[in-house]
Amino acid sequence: MRKIIITGGAGFIGTNLALDLLGNPDNVIVVYDNLSRKGVKSNIRFLLGQGFKNFQFIQGDIRDFNLLKQVVSGADCVFHLAAQVAVTSSVDDPINDFETNASGTLYLLEACRKKARNAFFLYASTNKVYGDLSNLRIRKLKTRYAFIDKENGISEEQQLDFHSPYGCSKGSGDQYTRDYSRIYNMKTVVLRQSCIYGPFQHGNVDQGWIAHFVICALSGRGITIYGDGKQVRDILCVYDLIRAYKTLFEKAEVCSGSIFNIGGGKQNSFSLLEIIEIIERITGEKIKYSFDRWRPGDQKVFISDNASIKKATGWEPEISGFKGVEYLINWVRENPGFFSQGKK
Repeated sequence: MRKIIITGGAGFIGTNLALDLLGNPDNVIVVYDNLSRKGVKSNIRFLLGQGFKNFQFIQGDIRDFNLLKQVVSGADCVFHLAAQVAVTSSVDDPINDFETNASGTLYLLEACRKKARNAFFLYASTNKVYGDLSNLRIRKLKTRYAFIDKENGISEEQQLDFHSPYGCSKGSGDQYTRDYSRIYNMKTVVLRQSCIYGPFQHGNVDQGWIAHFVICALSGRGITIYGDGKQVRDILCVYDLIRAYKTLFEKAEVCSGSIFNIGGGKQNSFSLLEIIEIIERITGEKIKYSFDRWRPGDQKVFISDNASIKKATGWEPEISGFKGVEYLINWVRENPGFFSQGKK
């Protein structure tokens, strides 16, 4: 039996990951979450309601060092997804943001060093560690911005620039995770994730923008776009991300100490305006939107260069952006109970 811990496991990535891993009866899955994020209580109710014998839920905070040591004791794998996830919230309350993302990650790493030193440890980092990328040349097209020089996107060689409190706190956890491999010989991997989307995502105006757009479209509500809507992200379906997580776990020995960028790549890059058009095409609903000022540290373009993780593991995205968004739309339609917003 393999003991696998998922911190922040009631979040949308964690819920999908738990469901996937629970399909293997040789896995014992422990979800650790403080249930502070809006919507995650419905996710954990769903997981608990499935009747899995190899599932355990522990409600706890990522800053509770003593409890963390008990939870991770004897673990074979730790997927660290617990985080404060919104740039806007980090600006409003940078101390809470730092304590959750930076201190919480250090507490978890240290708990693993003391109680599960041989466990594989995956840290879900973010493309925000690269800052706003304002030093890169871009051009403005009809519906999007585009890199002039970075044809294949941003690689791990890009200079770090922890812009915004969120970028600083996640970047700190990012570097601590890498260093625990170098200093303590632990099996850690950092994934600097681009835009992830999928079922069980309770997107809102602060975070999870694709799910937020879908929920707004299906509930007849308007959308506020921060900036001009031409900013581009490479989008990655959560199922492709989970496949990467499992592949890295399987290849823990050879990938230990690595940092990888991961996203949908150039072929799955879309601007906000282009995603709105896709959602309108699939749903048949016209989306009303307005514009507001740019947010701190927002990147006009971010596309992950997935070459490093492909070389190390063979992984690459399989689900196209259009198909993934269509699947998300169908899931939201079929599961209205997960969302409080009704059609207006």
